[in-house]
Amino acid sequence: MKSKNPVFKVVEPYLYLVPALVLFALFVFWPFIKTIQLSFALTDPLGRIAKYIGPKNYIDILTNGAFVNSLIVTLKYAAGRVVFSIALGFILAIISTEKIKGKGFFRTMYALPMAISASAAAVIFMFVFHGSVGILNKILGTHIGWLTDQRYALMAVTIVSVWIAIGMNFIYLTAAIQSVPAELYESVALDGANFFQKHRYVTIPGVSPTLFFLLIINVINSIQAYAEVKMMTSGGPASSTNIVVYEIYQQAFINSRFGVACAESVILFIILIILTALQFKLEKKVTY
Repeated sequence: MKSKNPVFKVVEPYLYLVPALVLFALFVFWPFIKTIQLSFALTDPLGRIAKYIGPKNYIDILTNGAFVNSLIVTLKYAAGRVVFSIALGFILAIISTEKIKGKGFFRTMYALPMAISASAAAVIFMFVFHGSVGILNKILGTHIGWLTDQRYALMAVTIVSVWIAIGMNFIYLTAAIQSVPAELYESVALDGANFFQKHRYVTIPGVSPTLFFLLIINVINSIQAYAEVKMMTSGGPASSTNIVVYEIYQQAFINSRFGVACAESVILFIILIILTALQFKLEKKVTY
C-alpha cells in the first residue's frame, strides 16, 4: 500500500477542523464582526446601515443614565447571584457528602433546578411572589408587591436566579469534595479538628480549582442573564431590574436602535473580558 503524500499528511489534521471552523465563522466570528460594524452606525428600523456616525453610539450610551443604571443593577444582581449560589451550593455539597440517611434522595432534590429552564422557573416563582395571591405573602402574612415594588423586585429576581444556579454548583462541588483524599480528613481528625476546621483546612483548599472555575462561569452567566428579568419584571418597576442584557434587548427589538444595542453589546463584551482577566489574576491563590 502506497504511503500518503507528505504534503497531505501535514494538511490532513487541519481538514478535520474545517467543518467546525465554518460553523464558528458563520455563527460566532461573522456576527461578532457585524456587531462591531453596526456599533459605529445609524440603522433603519430593519437593522440596515443608514450611515456611519463613528463613536457617537458609545458616547451616547456612556452618558446615558439608563445604561449606567443597567450596569449598576447588573453589578448588584451578579454579586448576589454569584455569592449566594456558590455558597449555598457548597454547603449543600458538604451536607450531601456526609454520612446521612437518604443521601441519594437529597442529592437528586438539590440537583433538580438544573433540569428546569430559567423561563419555567420564572413562571413558577411569579406565583410565589405574586402580591395578592402569592404563597410567600400568605406564609409571611404580608401584602408586599415583590415584583411591583422597586425595593424588592431585584431581590426577588436574584432569589430565582440563585435557585436556578445552585444545581450546577452543587453537582460540581459534590464531585470535587468526593475527590479530596480521605487520608487528609483522617489526619486532621487525629489532630482533633472539629467539623468546621475539617472543611476550612481540608475541603476548601481541596476544591479551590473547582471554586475558581465556578466563579468564572457564574460571573459570566450572571452578567448574561435575561429570561428571569424578561418573564418576571420586564426590567421594572422604574428600571430597578433593568440589567444590561435586557437593556440591549429593549434598544434592539423595542426601540429599533440596533446601532446602540450593538455598542452596548461590545461594552458588555469588554466588561466580561476584564472581569475574566481579573479572576485569572487570582489563579495563583488556587491550590492544585
